[in-house]
Amino acid sequence: MSTIIKTAEEIEKMRAAGRLAASVLEMIGEHVKAGVTTEELDRICHEYIVAHDAYPAPLNYHGFPKSICTSVNHCVCHGIPGEKPLKDGDIINIDVTVKLDGYHGDTSKMFIVGKPSIMAERLVRVTQESLYKAIEMVRPGIKTGDFAEVIQKHAEQHGYSIVREYCGHGIGAGFHEDPQILHYGTAGSGDDVVAGMCFTIEPMVNAGKRQTKLMKDGWTVLTKDRSLSAQWEHTLLVTDDGVEILTLREEETIPRVIKHAS
Repeated sequence: MSTIIKTAEEIEKMRAAGRLAASVLEMIGEHVKAGVTTEELDRICHEYIVAHDAYPAPLNYHGFPKSICTSVNHCVCHGIPGEKPLKDGDIINIDVTVKLDGYHGDTSKMFIVGKPSIMAERLVRVTQESLYKAIEMVRPGIKTGDFAEVIQKHAEQHGYSIVREYCGHGIGAGFHEDPQILHYGTAGSGDDVVAGMCFTIEPMVNAGKRQTKLMKDGWTVLTKDRSLSAQWEHTLLVTDDGVEILTLREEETIPRVIKHAS
């Protein structure tokens, strides 16, 4: 496989899918509170996505049993919604991927339940900063390693570590396409970034060591040392002179379209 460059028609479909994915995270926020189960959050998201003539892409993807991923506290990614209620101080990543008119929009956000610890709040903030710093660099002519290095350095400067087993990915008609987007590495390495590419950046940052372990369910990934983990994700379109964030939410202050002088 090689990187798929999107046509103008495909880009419009990616924009629509991205807007819908973002709206799921905007919608679910008021429901994320102490006492609610992640299974209930899954049900609400599923019904919203289907009501908008789309399909929740995680459902039955390689056997995944639910419509969203809910990763709480020391769960790094791919948490399966279940019956355990959220409690005050929890942090939770909700990862949403919709398939609308044949194309995917993929995004995730950290939510804080009630009053967080200072440590949790800082981890969530630094992880989002690492995503934004990477996005601001994206434009044709750079390498994926250029922004991967920035993500890694920002996390490590704050005493955190980058998960290496899981990465971002190309996206379009396929849920996961080439290239793989690493969140660690060296400037000048990796794939060429060219106009018309769509991919996700989705750094997973641990408060402790970077090592993870996969649970027996074959999906749930935890930090090996049980330290907190955070993740943020956006789907991006590389434009002729910069980047467009296809999954930007209303609450965010980063511009949807970032242009660079040639």
